[in-house]
Amino acid sequence: MKAFIIAGELSGDKLGGALMAGLHSLTDINFDGVGGDLMQAQGLQSRFPMEELSVMGLAEILPKYKALKARVHQMAQAVIDTKPDVLITIDSPDFCLRVAKLVKAATNVPTIHYVAPTVWAWRSGRAAKMAHHIDHVLALFPFEPPLMQAAGMTCDFVGHPVVAEQVATDAEARAFRDKHDVTGPLILALPGSRKGEVTRLAERFGETLGQVAQVHPDATVVVPCAAPVTTLVRELTQSWPVTPLLIPAQATATKRAAFRAADVALAASGTVSLELAANQTPMVIGYDMAWLSRIIIGRMLKIDTVTLVNLVSDTRVVPEFVGKACQPDQMAAALLKVLDDPSAQLDAMQLTMERLGQGGEAPGLRAARSVIAALQ
Repeated sequence: MKAFIIAGELSGDKLGGALMAGLHSLTDINFDGVGGDLMQAQGLQSRFPMEELSVMGLAEILPKYKALKARVHQMAQAVIDTKPDVLITIDSPDFCLRVAKLVKAATNVPTIHYVAPTVWAWRSGRAAKMAHHIDHVLALFPFEPPLMQAAGMTCDFVGHPVVAEQVATDAEARAFRDKHDVTGPLILALPGSRKGEVTRLAERFGETLGQVAQVHPDATVVVPCAAPVTTLVRELTQSWPVTPLLIPAQATATKRAAFRAADVALAASGTVSLELAANQTPMVIGYDMAWLSRIIIGRMLKIDTVTLVNLVSDTRVVPEFVGKACQPDQMAAALLKVLDDPSAQLDAMQLTMERLGQGGEAPGLRAARSVIAALQ
């Protein structure tokens, strides 16, 4: 069996690596395409560095538009020329779905896309457009298959990769607290993994934590740094009224221990809320966008919460402050309230993990079974 597989970001590389491992365990398969270190560890010889595709935001894409468009045509032609048994595209819809569209127009190669578009949140018409060139979808959330099926594609919920990620032990968490002389609340600050997010949120997060420190002067603030923004985080946190402990991106074991040891987190919106839930770490979510994006997306949103724990658990127990509401006074008050009583969040986080597949077969293997079944 031959599969052409494309991922464009670190999160997609993680999904792709687990899927490839699952397929290797189930069938004799060879891979071609584009991916990162984890996919290459499973035998993929990437046709070019995956990092070329890791571009987000209009301002960032425009200077690279011609190069990205050329890569779209290059990848589509490679699929057409090599005639694989399946094309698997992973997230990065602006790139991957363009490739799938060109392939579908010229061949009958089955197309599978991993990660359903968030039509439950905004732009519901994306699913119908996608159905013209995608046959089957691998969904991360249990409420997504009916939406994809209604648009004309087959779809399986295969579980979210967060349920398979390693979590620190209680002993490792205690060791982290002991090593850093934590005597009061341990607070994680997670201002994002992209330059725009960190630039907008860092000052407000710092002011928020300063207010919390007035009530809890013995609090310890820890900031695990994402690789793309480590230098920026270091620069922006120097002006904070509290002195945070910065964890470098490569110190993955230390980051795991910090997540497990923390009493509460102040986090940007995104999948990090699921990482916190996996560690049973209560949270407050703060997020803001560029003013134009705030206006446009705010009008298009179909949901009353952007926090994945709230959505999956069908609760609204995680406080969130988005857009104009992302203000230090409000976020500090919410952090203090959660520190006083985190019990409601603990139940919702456990329910979230169960619904995302915790305790069942690994998502990568479930995804592999879904791929094989779709082809049959």
